[in-house]
Amino acid sequence: MTNGQMYKWGDKRSSIRELYEYGKARAAELGADSVFDFSLGNPCVPAPDGVTDALVRLIKETDGVTLHGYTSAQGDYTVRHRVAQNLNDRFGGDFTADNIYMTCGAAAGLAIAMRALCEEGDEIILLAPHFPEYEIFVKAAGGKPVTVKFDVDFQIDFDALGACVTPRTKAVIVNSPNNPSGVVYSRDTICRLAAALKGYEKRFDHPIYVVSDEPYRELVYGSALPTFIPSVYAETIICYSFSKSLSLAGERIGYIAVNPSGTCAQEIYTAILGAGRALGYVCAPSLFQRLIAECLDKAPDISAYAQNKDLLYDALVKMGYECVHPDGAFYLFVKAPDGDAGKMSLKAREYGLLIVPGDDFAAKGWVRVAYCVERATIMRALPAFEDLLKGYGDIARK
Repeated sequence: MTNGQMYKWGDKRSSIRELYEYGKARAAELGADSVFDFSLGNPCVPAPDGVTDALVRLIKETDGVTLHGYTSAQGDYTVRHRVAQNLNDRFGGDFTADNIYMTCGAAAGLAIAMRALCEEGDEIILLAPHFPEYEIFVKAAGGKPVTVKFDVDFQIDFDALGACVTPRTKAVIVNSPNNPSGVVYSRDTICRLAAALKGYEKRFDHPIYVVSDEPYRELVYGSALPTFIPSVYAETIICYSFSKSLSLAGERIGYIAVNPSGTCAQEIYTAILGAGRALGYVCAPSLFQRLIAECLDKAPDISAYAQNKDLLYDALVKMGYECVHPDGAFYLFVKAPDGDAGKMSLKAREYGLLIVPGDDFAAKGWVRVAYCVERATIMRALPAFEDLLKGYGDIARK
C-alpha cells in the first residue's frame, strides 16, 4: 500500500497544472492558435544578454568532471560567497557563504524551510491570496497552514492576522510581488508586519519567522519596489529563484538565505542542512549553480511584461471587468462577474481561454491570468474575453 496522503496529492494536480495539461491536449487536438493559454507562469522573454554566452563558455572552458560533478551539499562555496556578496552589495547586510543554501528553485527552498522550522502541530500563517503549494509544503512538514484574508487593497488585513496568531505560530510566508495578484506589499505594510511579529514574539516568548518567497523580486513596474525584509525584520529566511529573473524556470535553480542578524541564524541554517538532507535536496544542479554565479548582475528586460500588463489590464477594464492593478510579477487578477471563479474558468474554456480559478489561492471569486505570453496571443484573445463577459448578460452590466 502507499502513503494515503501522498497518493491524494499525486492523484490531483494543482488547478494550474491541470489547466496547463488540458491546454497542451487541446492545442494538439485543435491547433495552438485555438487555445489561449494563460495558465502557467512560464517566462516568455529570453534570458538576459550574456546568460546563454556564459553557459556556452562554462561548457567549453570547464572540464567535465568539475562542471558536472557534485558540489558541497549546500552548494559550491564560491557560488554561495558570490550570492552573499550580491545581497550585501544590493541591499546591505552581512550575509556570508555560510548563510546561503543552493536549491532546486524556490519551491525546493520553501519545502526545505518548512521542514527545518516545523515540528508537529506548528502553525504557519499564509497570507491570502497565496500560491496553492504553500499548503502542501506546510502539511508535508507536519505543520498546520493558517490562512489570513487580504484587505480591500490586497495588502495584509492586520485585524485578521491578529486573530490567527497563536502560541503555536512558527512563521509567516510572505510573497511580494504576489502570485496571483501581482500586488507589491508597501513598505508600510512590511514595517507593520515586522512590528506586529515583534509584539507576538514578546507575548509568546519565542521567535516568529518570516519566510520570504521571492521569485518575482526583480519583476516590478513603475515606482513599485519590494521591501528587502531582512532590513526591517531580523528573523527572516529568503527563498529565491532565478526562474523569472533569468528566465530559467525549467532549470530549477535558486537559494535559501538565512538572515545572519536573526537570533537563531546558525541554528536555522543547520536545520536547513538537515532538512535538505532528509528531503534528498543536497547539491543543486552544479552547472546552473556556476552559471548564476556568473550572472548575478544580469537584469531581466521586463518591458515585454510591462507592455502585456498595460494592454491586458486596460482592455479588460474597458470591457467592464474588475481587475487588481498589478505592480509586479506577470499575473492579472480578475473578478468573476457572478462571484464564481470555478464557473468562470470552465466557461472560459468554451472560448479557448485558460484562466486559473482563485479558489486554490484562497481568493474565491477571482481568476488569475498569466500574461507572460507573446503579445500576439493577448491581442488574439481579447475578443474571446469580450465574448466571455457578454455571456454573463445582465450580471456583467451591474
